[in-house]
Order: sequence, then structure tokens, then C-alpha cells
Amino acid sequence: MLSPSIRGMKRYVDEDLRGAEFRECDLTGARLIGVVMQDAVIDGLVTNLVVNGVEVTEYVEAELDRRHPVRALIRSEDLADLREASRQLHAGWAATVERMRRAPGIEHRTVNDEWSAVQTMRHLVFVHDSWFRRCCLGSTELFTPMGTGPTVEPYRGAHGLDLSLDPGLDEVVSVREAQAAELEAWLDEVTAAQLATEAPVPDDDVWPPYARGRSVRQCLGTVLNETFEHHGFCVRDLDLIEEQDATPAPTSR
Repeated sequence: MLSPSIRGMKRYVDEDLRGAEFRECDLTGARLIGVVMQDAVIDGLVTNLVVNGVEVTEYVEAELDRRHPVRALIRSEDLADLREASRQLHAGWAATVERMRRAPGIEHRTVNDEWSAVQTMRHLVFVHDSWFRRCCLGSTELFTPMGTGPTVEPYRGAHGLDLSLDPGLDEVVSVREAQAAELEAWLDEVTAAQLATEAPVPDDDVWPPYARGRSVRQCLGTVLNETFEHHGFCVRDLDLIEEQDATPAPTSR
């Protein structure tokens, strides 16, 4: 007899899912049995993943740390490490901005239905306003209008966001540079005791609704993680665009 948890699962049997895309899906507890999975890509929050009887998450995390040592700094409780993480993340984005300036227009191009580089940076404008200014500083000021927030209502265009804006690279970079300077100045002054306190999230219905009760350190971790992860997404997509541009178009007979 099937257990209640298995009985309640949606089952796909003898289905041809070649080339299928699962975007923003919750696959927690999913079971893939007797499947053929070749040339597959999994990108997301993955924990306790067992492949053919082997729990592989630790291997993946260790390899990611080897490739990106800044990840360990982001997880650290040492203030010197957190300050260094912020500086490295800022430097990484600065190098990527210079890369975009060498290929004008690439910052607005998209691939695989992902955000463009400029849209990604606009999302980080929103992350800074919400998770740093609001959650770490307790600010009740309106968000920067150019920021790109979540797609869910009522937060998508709320609290000062202007969905009609279409800023260029220089305008977005200017805002992000000011935000980076603000974060680094705060990190130079904040103490370990302050990081351990409960985040001063204002008592109103503004994004992020689930931040209340977290510590300042946890909210800072979200800012740093988002800055790191979205830089990786941006670089990945710039690589794909440049690869496409370098591939000769097929000739017709």
C-alpha cells in the first residue's frame, strides 16, 4: 500500500519530458525513479539531493566554494570576512559592468527568458532598498523607483516602484555604486552585537513580509547572497550571448 505522502504526489508515468523546463517550481520531495536524465541542468535551492543512493549536495557545495571562495566569506560570522565579501562582490560587479561597456547594447539583451543585465541590476537596487535599508536600518522611505521587485501582487509595483521606467546602464550603475558605498560604510561601523539583534523591520505591509523576526545578520546575508547569485546569473547569460554572436550563421544553399 502506498504511504499517504506518496499517494498524494502527482505522478508522471512513461512520459516523454525531453526538453521540458520547470521554472519557479517547488519540487520538494519529488521522486524520479527509473528515469533517463542526460545533459540535464538543475539550478536553484537544492538540498538533500540523492542521486542513485548518493547524497550529492555536500559535493556540489564544496565545488561551488572552491570555484567561488567569496561564498565562505558570505557565510562567515566574522565582521572582517563580511566586509571583505562586500568588497569582492562590488569588485566583481564592477568588472562585469566594464565588460558590458566594451559591448554596447549587450546589457539589454536577454537569453532563455531570463532578465537582461540591466534588469538584474535593477532587481539588486530593490534588494538593497528592501533587505538592507528596510530590514537592517529600519527605513520607511519609499524604494528607488527604478527597482524591480517581485512579480506577486500587491508588491510588484508598490512602495515607490515605477514599472514604466526604462533606465540605461549608466543610470543604474550610478544608483548601485551609491548603494554599495552605503553598505560598505555601514559594515565598517556595525558591531557583532548589532548584527545579532532582531532586524528592525517596520511594522507595515511592505516587502519583504517574511523578514520580521529575523536577525540583522540574516537580512545582511540575503543582501550578500542575492548580490552574488545574480552576478553569477548575469555572467552566465553574457557568456551565452557572446557565444551565440561568435557562432557563424548557417548558410543557405
